Amino acid sequence: MVRTVVVHDEELLRSALVQLLRSDAALEVSCMSPGAGPPDRDVSPADVWVVDGDCLRGPGQAHDAPFPGGPGQAHDAPFPARRGDRLVVLTTAKRPGILRRAFDGGALGLVDKNAPAHRLITAVHTVAKGERFLDQTLTVALLEGAEMPLTTRELSVLSLASQGAPMAEIAARLHLSRGTVRNYMATAIRKVGARNRVDAIRIVQNAGWT
Repeated sequence: MVRTVVVHDEELLRSALVQLLRSDAALEVSCMSPGAGPPDRDVSPADVWVVDGDCLRGPGQAHDAPFPGGPGQAHDAPFPARRGDRLVVLTTAKRPGILRRAFDGGALGLVDKNAPAHRLITAVHTVAKGERFLDQTLTVALLEGAEMPLTTRELSVLSLASQGAPMAEIAARLHLSRGTVRNYMATAIRKVGARNRVDAIRIVQNAGWT
Protein backbone atom coordinates (compact mmCIF):
# COMPACT_ATOMS: atom_id res chain seq x y z
CA MET A 1 0.00 0.00 0.00
CA VAL A 2 1.14 3.51 -0.79
CA ARG A 3 0.32 5.79 2.14
CA THR A 4 -0.90 9.04 0.61
CA VAL A 5 -1.91 12.29 2.30
CA VAL A 6 -3.88 14.97 0.45
CA VAL A 7 -3.24 18.58 1.49
CA HIS A 8 -5.72 21.19 0.27
CA ASP A 9 -7.28 24.20 1.97
CA GLU A 10 -10.72 23.79 0.36
CA GLU A 11 -12.75 21.02 1.98
CA LEU A 12 -14.85 20.13 -1.05
CA LEU A 13 -11.85 19.74 -3.35
CA ARG A 14 -9.88 17.94 -0.64
CA SER A 15 -12.67 15.40 -0.27
CA ALA A 16 -12.94 14.96 -4.03
CA LEU A 17 -9.22 14.26 -4.33
CA VAL A 18 -9.40 11.72 -1.52
CA GLN A 19 -12.28 9.88 -3.21
CA LEU A 20 -10.46 9.90 -6.52
CA LEU A 21 -7.30 8.40 -5.05
CA ARG A 22 -9.24 5.83 -3.03
CA SER A 23 -10.59 4.44 -6.30
CA ASP A 24 -7.17 2.78 -6.55
CA ALA A 25 -7.09 -0.08 -4.06
CA ALA A 26 -3.30 0.16 -3.84
CA LEU A 27 -3.49 3.59 -2.20
CA GLU A 28 -4.16 4.20 1.49
CA VAL A 29 -5.45 7.78 1.52
CA SER A 30 -5.97 10.38 4.27
CA CYS A 31 -6.11 14.15 4.19
CA MET A 32 -5.35 17.32 6.12
CA SER A 33 -5.90 21.05 5.88
CA PRO A 34 -2.76 23.21 5.70
CA GLY A 35 -4.28 25.25 8.52
CA ALA A 36 -4.17 22.25 10.86
CA GLY A 37 -0.57 22.98 11.80
CA PRO A 38 2.70 21.22 10.89
CA PRO A 39 2.13 17.51 10.30
CA ASP A 40 3.88 15.05 12.59
CA ARG A 41 5.81 12.87 10.15
CA ASP A 42 6.44 10.25 12.83
CA VAL A 43 2.81 9.91 13.92
CA SER A 44 1.32 10.12 10.42
CA PRO A 45 4.00 8.91 8.00
CA ALA A 46 3.26 9.28 4.32
CA ASP A 47 4.90 7.76 1.28
CA VAL A 48 3.53 10.54 -0.92
CA TRP A 49 2.05 13.97 -0.17
CA VAL A 50 -0.43 15.32 -2.73
CA VAL A 51 -0.36 19.09 -2.21
CA ASP A 52 -2.20 21.96 -3.86
CA GLY A 53 0.48 24.32 -5.17
CA ASP A 54 -0.98 27.36 -3.43
CA CYS A 55 -0.51 25.62 -0.06
CA LEU A 56 3.28 25.42 -0.23
CA ARG A 57 5.03 27.30 2.54
CA GLY A 58 7.38 30.19 1.85
CA PRO A 59 10.72 31.29 3.37
CA GLY A 60 11.11 31.62 7.10
CA GLN A 61 8.12 29.34 7.66
CA ALA A 62 9.06 25.88 6.47
CA HIS A 63 11.17 23.37 8.38
CA ASP A 64 14.65 22.38 7.20
CA ALA A 65 14.83 23.44 3.53
CA PRO A 66 11.81 25.58 2.64
CA PHE A 67 10.37 26.12 -0.78
CA PRO A 68 11.78 29.45 -1.98
CA GLY A 69 9.10 32.09 -2.37
CA GLY A 70 8.26 35.51 -1.09
CA PRO A 71 6.68 37.03 1.97
CA GLY A 72 2.97 37.59 2.02
CA GLN A 73 1.94 34.10 0.95
CA ALA A 74 -1.67 33.64 -0.08
CA HIS A 75 -2.43 31.31 2.82
CA ASP A 76 -2.01 32.01 6.51
CA ALA A 77 -0.92 28.48 7.36
CA PRO A 78 0.65 26.86 4.28
CA PHE A 79 1.93 23.30 4.12
CA PRO A 80 5.48 23.08 5.55
CA ALA A 81 7.11 20.96 2.87
CA ARG A 82 10.55 19.56 3.69
CA ARG A 83 13.25 18.06 1.54
CA GLY A 84 12.87 14.33 1.75
CA ASP A 85 9.09 14.50 1.42
CA ARG A 86 7.91 12.87 -1.79
CA LEU A 87 5.55 15.50 -3.15
CA VAL A 88 3.03 15.54 -5.96
CA VAL A 89 2.11 19.19 -6.48
CA LEU A 90 -1.11 20.22 -8.21
CA THR A 91 -1.01 23.46 -10.20
CA THR A 92 -1.59 24.92 -13.68
CA ALA A 93 0.51 26.27 -16.51
CA LYS A 94 -0.77 29.74 -15.63
CA ARG A 95 1.22 29.64 -12.37
CA PRO A 96 4.88 29.30 -13.49
CA GLY A 97 6.14 30.74 -10.22
CA ILE A 98 4.52 27.99 -8.19
CA LEU A 99 5.84 25.39 -10.61
CA ARG A 100 9.36 26.69 -10.24
CA ARG A 101 9.08 26.92 -6.45
CA ALA A 102 7.87 23.33 -6.23
CA PHE A 103 10.49 22.01 -8.65
CA ASP A 104 13.39 23.83 -6.98
CA GLY A 105 12.13 22.65 -3.59
CA GLY A 106 12.47 19.01 -4.61
CA ALA A 107 8.92 18.04 -5.61
CA LEU A 108 9.09 14.88 -7.72
CA GLY A 109 5.59 15.14 -9.18
CA LEU A 110 4.00 18.10 -10.97
CA VAL A 111 0.43 17.47 -12.13
CA ASP A 112 -1.75 19.83 -14.16
CA LYS A 113 -5.09 20.49 -12.42
CA ASN A 114 -6.70 20.22 -15.86
CA ALA A 115 -5.27 16.75 -16.53
CA PRO A 116 -7.42 13.59 -16.66
CA ALA A 117 -8.03 12.03 -13.24
CA HIS A 118 -5.92 8.96 -13.95
CA ARG A 119 -2.85 11.16 -14.32
CA LEU A 120 -2.87 11.97 -10.63
CA ILE A 121 -3.02 8.30 -9.66
CA THR A 122 -0.16 7.53 -12.05
CA ALA A 123 1.83 10.40 -10.57
CA VAL A 124 1.39 9.11 -7.02
CA HIS A 125 2.64 5.64 -7.94
CA THR A 126 5.56 7.09 -9.91
CA VAL A 127 6.65 9.39 -7.10
CA ALA A 128 6.24 6.61 -4.51
CA LYS A 129 9.01 4.77 -6.37
CA GLY A 130 11.24 7.84 -6.13
CA GLU A 131 10.83 8.69 -9.80
CA ARG A 132 9.90 12.04 -11.35
CA PHE A 133 6.52 12.72 -12.93
CA LEU A 134 5.91 15.89 -15.00
CA ASP A 135 2.80 16.61 -17.02
CA GLN A 136 3.84 17.66 -20.53
CA THR A 137 1.41 20.58 -20.37
CA LEU A 138 3.51 22.09 -17.57
CA THR A 139 6.92 21.85 -19.23
CA VAL A 140 6.90 25.25 -20.93
CA ALA A 141 5.46 26.96 -17.87
CA LEU A 142 8.19 25.42 -15.71
CA LEU A 143 10.83 26.95 -17.97
CA GLU A 144 9.05 30.30 -17.85
CA GLY A 145 9.08 30.12 -14.07
CA ALA A 146 12.86 30.19 -14.19
CA GLU A 147 12.66 33.63 -15.80
CA MET A 148 11.20 35.45 -12.79
CA PRO A 149 12.66 38.93 -13.37
CA LEU A 150 12.50 40.38 -9.85
CA THR A 151 15.16 40.32 -7.17
CA THR A 152 14.24 39.05 -3.70
CA ARG A 153 14.04 42.62 -2.38
CA GLU A 154 11.82 43.81 -5.24
CA LEU A 155 9.54 40.84 -4.71
CA SER A 156 9.39 41.56 -0.98
CA VAL A 157 8.32 45.15 -1.61
CA LEU A 158 5.56 44.07 -4.00
CA SER A 159 4.41 41.30 -1.70
CA LEU A 160 4.02 43.65 1.26
CA ALA A 161 2.26 46.19 -0.96
CA SER A 162 -0.18 43.48 -2.03
CA GLN A 163 -1.17 43.15 1.64
CA GLY A 164 -2.08 46.84 1.73
CA ALA A 165 1.03 47.98 3.59
CA PRO A 166 1.77 51.70 3.01
CA MET A 167 5.20 52.82 1.88
CA ALA A 168 6.29 53.83 5.40
CA GLU A 169 5.37 50.41 6.81
CA ILE A 170 7.15 48.57 4.00
CA ALA A 171 10.28 50.65 4.64
CA ALA A 172 10.14 49.92 8.37
CA ARG A 173 9.56 46.17 7.96
CA LEU A 174 12.38 45.80 5.45
CA HIS A 175 14.70 48.24 7.28
CA LEU A 176 14.97 50.48 4.22
CA SER A 177 14.44 54.17 3.53
CA ARG A 178 11.22 55.25 1.86
CA GLY A 179 13.19 56.44 -1.15
CA THR A 180 14.80 53.02 -1.55
CA VAL A 181 11.41 51.32 -1.32
CA ARG A 182 10.03 53.67 -4.00
CA ASN A 183 13.00 52.81 -6.22
CA TYR A 184 12.46 49.07 -5.74
CA MET A 185 8.78 49.51 -6.53
CA ALA A 186 9.47 51.50 -9.69
CA THR A 187 12.04 48.94 -10.86
CA ALA A 188 9.64 46.04 -10.20
CA ILE A 189 6.85 47.76 -12.14
CA ARG A 190 9.19 48.30 -15.09
CA LYS A 191 10.60 44.77 -15.07
CA VAL A 192 7.21 43.04 -15.21
CA GLY A 193 5.88 45.46 -17.83
CA ALA A 194 3.13 46.78 -15.58
CA ARG A 195 1.28 50.10 -15.85
CA ASN A 196 1.37 50.80 -12.12
CA ARG A 197 1.76 49.19 -8.70
CA VAL A 198 -1.66 47.51 -8.75
CA ASP A 199 -0.99 46.06 -12.19
CA ALA A 200 2.44 44.80 -11.08
CA ILE A 201 0.92 43.06 -8.05
CA ARG A 202 -1.68 41.40 -10.29
CA ILE A 203 0.98 40.17 -12.76
CA VAL A 204 3.22 38.76 -10.00
CA GLN A 205 0.35 37.05 -8.17
CA ASN A 206 -1.11 35.54 -11.33
CA ALA A 207 2.28 34.07 -12.19
CA GLY A 208 2.55 32.54 -8.71
CA TRP A 209 5.74 34.39 -7.83
CA THR A 210 4.29 35.44 -4.45
